[in-house]
Amino acid sequence: MKKIKITLFMLFIVSISFAQEIKPKFEKEGGLVKATYFYETGEVKQQGFFKEEKLHSKWISYDKSGNKTTIAFYQNGQKTGTWLVLNDGKVKQIKYGLNKIIEVKNLKDTSLAVY
Repeated sequence: MKKIKITLFMLFIVSISFAQEIKPKFEKEGGLVKATYFYETGEVKQQGFFKEEKLHSKWISYDKSGNKTTIAFYQNGQKTGTWLVLNDGKVKQIKYGLNKIIEVKNLKDTSLAVY
C-alpha cells in the first residue's frame, strides 16, 4: 500500500511539472515565422524569427523580470550585425561578420532598455 501511495504521489508531481511547461508560440508573418519562448511563469524568455527553419532577423532575450538581456541578429542562421549583450550589469557591443566576431566593445550603458 505504501508503495502505491508513493507511486501515485510521484506521478502527481511529474504531471504537475509537465502541466506547468509553457510551449513556444509560432506565428507566420509574411515569409517568416515569429517564435516566442516563455519562462515557466509565462513571461517571455526569447522572441525572434525563423526563415526556412533557420534563425533570421532580430532576436531578443529577456530575464525573468522582462528586462532585455540580449539583442541579436541572424541572417539565414548565421550571426550578423551588431549584437548587444547585458552581462554583470554592463553592456557589450559585439560586431559579427560572416558568422565571426569582428569587434567587441564595452559600452557605458548599464541597460538595454533604450535599444
